[in-house]
Amino acid sequence: MDIQIITREGEPEYAVLPWAQYQALLKAAGINEQPAPDAPVRHAASPDTILPGLDQLRSLREGKGIAIEALARTVGISPSYLALIESGERQPDAAIRRSLAWELTVPGWRDES
Repeated sequence: MDIQIITREGEPEYAVLPWAQYQALLKAAGINEQPAPDAPVRHAASPDTILPGLDQLRSLREGKGIAIEALARTVGISPSYLALIESGERQPDAAIRRSLAWELTVPGWRDES
């Protein structure tokens, strides 16, 4: 396979592979329907939508049993920055909000994206 690995802070974050190989992997996994690469992608929320319950981020994370270091690493930020977000001292940008929502399975973000 022709896979390109994209890393962040020395850790693998994304794997990029040719479309045909991606389709073959989907077929092998038993997943038949996938949009064409140029098909428009619908998102459940706009990029500027504020993460529901951002003020409850810490309790969401703790409720799922996720350590602050683990969530920060997965989202691609430092644990100290995540602590500032959780305390309300910093407002994350749209990409970080989406990543946090995805990792914490906030309803409405996974449905159509």
